[in-house]
Amino acid sequence: MASPEHPGSPGWTGPITQCTARTKQEAPATGPDFPHPGPDGHLDTHSGLSSNSSMTTRELQQYWQTEKCRRKHVKLLFEIASARIEERKVSKFVVYQIIVIQTGSFDNNKAVLERRYSDFAKLQKALLKTFREEIEDVEFPRKHLTGNFAEEIICERRRALQDYLGLLYAIRCVRRSREFLDFLTRQELCEAFGCLRAGQYPRALELLLRVLPLQEKLTAHCPAAAVPALCAVLLCHRDLDRPAEAFAAGERALQLLQAREGHRYYAPLLDAMIRLAYALGKDFVSLQERLEESQLRRPAPRGITLKELTVREYLH
Repeated sequence: MASPEHPGSPGWTGPITQCTARTKQEAPATGPDFPHPGPDGHLDTHSGLSSNSSMTTRELQQYWQTEKCRRKHVKLLFEIASARIEERKVSKFVVYQIIVIQTGSFDNNKAVLERRYSDFAKLQKALLKTFREEIEDVEFPRKHLTGNFAEEIICERRRALQDYLGLLYAIRCVRRSREFLDFLTRQELCEAFGCLRAGQYPRALELLLRVLPLQEKLTAHCPAAAVPALCAVLLCHRDLDRPAEAFAAGERALQLLQAREGHRYYAPLLDAMIRLAYALGKDFVSLQERLEESQLRRPAPRGITLKELTVREYLH
């Protein structure tokens, strides 16, 4: 079996490359998982497709139709349903429960997450560094000198923070930014990948399956951003001796990487899928041919396994 290419790139620090905005006109995010902007600043959807792709004409047509559907704007609704006071030995704070629902259709994968006021404050500080002009009309609810734990103040702030998230999401460059995505998903992803590295696969899987639907909705403009998390799901299922579930997660990831042979996950993922297909009695030959063809076009000095690549995500 051909060994997969080494996909790493110098200076890469995570699965999402930050969107930079210095003026009112948005600069789309780029990087290993984002398509590159075209000459007019718009996302160049063709950049993800290998110039040497071996896909047939029919497969290419299906690919672009799928890409067109994926990159339609997914509209989300943010609701802060409740808040509670939590006390610890040396601190006391309010935890807000955020519910994120896709509008326009029945959403059976609504996301539920919890954030403290300090998390919202960190988001605001980070956004001001990059999007100061874009969010100048977005009011951030300030902290009171006293009475922060009064029921009336908590209810008022809960409504204000809900409006704050809705206003941020309405700004295209903000909702596509790393800062906004990290606020909504990074805590859970960091814990999940930490559990994966520690071999705590059931807990890692629980967290991943909870956060993945939200991550996919937030990155509909760049589907490959969800590939690391899907590969982590594959690894958890595989190491829990659930090859069929692992293979299904891998198929989803491969679909997102369709025709993107240059992506750092492409070869390691194919290699893992070949082994799973063989173990399940599925067609592994076509997967092996894809891997070998890819490596003929992009020879690499040494290979890296899918697990070696995936456990490097969300280290900080």
